[in-house]
Amino acid sequence: MPQPVPQQVPRARQLITSLQLQPHPEGGWYREVFRSAAQVSPQDGRPPRNALTAIYFLLEAGQHSRWHKVLSDEVWVHLEGAPLDLWTWDAAKNSAYCTVLGPVASDDGTGRQPQHVIAAGLWQAAKPQPDQPDGYALVACMVGPGFDFSDFEMMDSQGTQAGLIRRDHAGLAAFI
Repeated sequence: MPQPVPQQVPRARQLITSLQLQPHPEGGWYREVFRSAAQVSPQDGRPPRNALTAIYFLLEAGQHSRWHKVLSDEVWVHLEGAPLDLWTWDAAKNSAYCTVLGPVASDDGTGRQPQHVIAAGLWQAAKPQPDQPDGYALVACMVGPGFDFSDFEMMDSQGTQAGLIRRDHAGLAAFI
């Protein structure tokens, strides 16, 4: 399903150019900025992986990150722009929750967090909060053991998980 054309926000366009971001398969823009030379051997039987990887990831207004999962822990850190709704879905429990990732002041009472960890194997999706003047969200994502596309899975739009999302969490079906 094609994503809507994002609104043109000058700062987002500037970041895409200056950070040399490329389209990401899950939606939005990214660039890998670090891949550790150190190797680790995951205890789940995967072959050795780089110990840590890091990317910049940018979503413009009207874009979202589709439901996907990674076989390693992933840390999301808000860098600038609009707050980001970061959704996590545990298929085994059929439970979904949202963490708002964004700038935080000690007394603002928003419940926003500047960083959040998505545990290995959980489904995740994200979208900049609507009606924000910034119109984009720039985050950094670090994965350990390091990211490898063979450890990455997009939700199959016709699969069982997508069916559960549509049935039990209809408001989150747009991320499929």
